[in-house]
Amino acid sequence: MTRFATPAGRGDDRDERDEQDEASQDPRQESVAQRADRNIAELVQELRVVGLGVQVLFGFLLSLPFTNRFTHLSPGQRNLYLATIVLAAVATALLLGPVAYHRLVFRQGEKESLVRAANVMAIAGLAAVGLAVSAAILLVTDFVSSGLTAALITAFVTLLFAGLWFALPLARRR
Repeated sequence: MTRFATPAGRGDDRDERDEQDEASQDPRQESVAQRADRNIAELVQELRVVGLGVQVLFGFLLSLPFTNRFTHLSPGQRNLYLATIVLAAVATALLLGPVAYHRLVFRQGEKESLVRAANVMAIAGLAAVGLAVSAAILLVTDFVSSGLTAALITAFVTLLFAGLWFALPLARRR
């Protein structure tokens, strides 16, 4: 158990109490190391699923400038394209971050800190993926349809991601 110093210089027992509360609610009889192993295995599986989606999106975005129709984009659409590809790159970095972290701290006794950092990276990566997909939807719908239709479709998709990926889980967490 890692303790963090408080401004008064004392150890903070809150983390230890939180872990004990979690353990009392969890019917599994597992050690801290076993829980960290299980958590990292679950996270890796989740990252595999989302990683494939972001790779497909990123590949599509990388190929777009090499098509004949790309020259027909307005300056605003080109800026939106740049924002979309940057978001996809950020999502890729965040979702692959746990892999790099794991490789660099492998067998260093850092699994719990890895799980914590990987969790933060995965959540931020999901947010970046949701924004990248929403921006890609805006780019495509704006290219093929009117501004209002594009805005409505993009708003719907963005709210769908926000609701299913963040609002619903956070509401259930309480």
